[in-house]
Amino acid sequence: MTSSSTVWFASVRAVRPEADATLPAKLQRLLRKVDLASLCKGRWTPIKMHLGGRLGYSTIHPLLVRMVVQAVKDAGGKPFVTEGGMGAVAEAAARGYTAETLGCPILPAGGPFDRDVVEKPIGFKTLDSASIFGAIARAECLINLSHVKGHGDCGYGGACKNLAMGCVDAATRAKIHALEGGIEWKKDVCVFCGRCAEACDTGAISVNRKEKRFRLFYHHCRYCRHCISVCPAGALSMKDRQGFRDFQEGMALATRAVLEPFQAGRVFHINILTQITMFCDCWGMTTPHVVPDIGLMASDDVVALETASLEAIKTKDFLPGSLIGKWKLGRGRHLFEKIHGKDPWVQVRALERHGLGSRNYTLKEVV
Repeated sequence: MTSSSTVWFASVRAVRPEADATLPAKLQRLLRKVDLASLCKGRWTPIKMHLGGRLGYSTIHPLLVRMVVQAVKDAGGKPFVTEGGMGAVAEAAARGYTAETLGCPILPAGGPFDRDVVEKPIGFKTLDSASIFGAIARAECLINLSHVKGHGDCGYGGACKNLAMGCVDAATRAKIHALEGGIEWKKDVCVFCGRCAEACDTGAISVNRKEKRFRLFYHHCRYCRHCISVCPAGALSMKDRQGFRDFQEGMALATRAVLEPFQAGRVFHINILTQITMFCDCWGMTTPHVVPDIGLMASDDVVALETASLEAIKTKDFLPGSLIGKWKLGRGRHLFEKIHGKDPWVQVRALERHGLGSRNYTLKEVV
């Protein structure tokens, strides 16, 4: 019989017009049910989250972060909030993240120059190794606090992405992005007419006739093949859809490299499922929610947590008018696949295959 991991769930829905019935109060009760003392007592405890940027306002609310910080303190831990880059930390106050509002320091995970890293071998195509920021790699415990949203390269960004892309340096992120691909362009055949760009409803393609340049931004590509079908010269062809799968495989492998050093019971993952937008917070902007707010989920099993989070985001709850420009829902099983053309379950299956947890879970609601 396959074991089942516990995933705690707190719904955003309030059944009474009282503060105690709302999401922040439920988060407090959830954290009291978890044995945080075993995780962090007497230890410096990094709380890894994304601090956002520019005009984005859909990152995790400072009040919720403060409650996680206080729970760590109550458990005897010494918390600090951390993000990969010094630039993000320097701009955090614009979104309400300060030592005063959160109740703990905010520190760059890679030091003031983003150079404090620990190298880990990976050995997957362009991702030969990962440089993990020292504040994570040298920690004894970790709280992975993630905001759930869509993502153009992998369909979905949650706990896995917060670790894989947020705990490594820029060079490692570039190696992961180098795994993208799938559509082949033949420069010697292209007539640079621009029809492919006109046919792309997501703006993934740009063509410069004067400079003889073609660019495909795979973050926006949904592999719909419209560009291929309208090309009069046959300059575009579909090799395969392996590119987005490799990207997610790379994320799973980077996540494994981040989590491997931690002893069992020393990592806790929290996913915030509010203000779920089509694009990642790293864009520095906030667009309309694609589904109504759901609440939050938490587990010590990253695979179970990602599974429960994805299953909670349903196509039937899609909010019309929430997509950008000409963007429309396409084909796919999950809502994020319909939006971005990439199956978000690829990363979850990869996480499980690499021994990071199980997709079997038991949902326990905190009311």
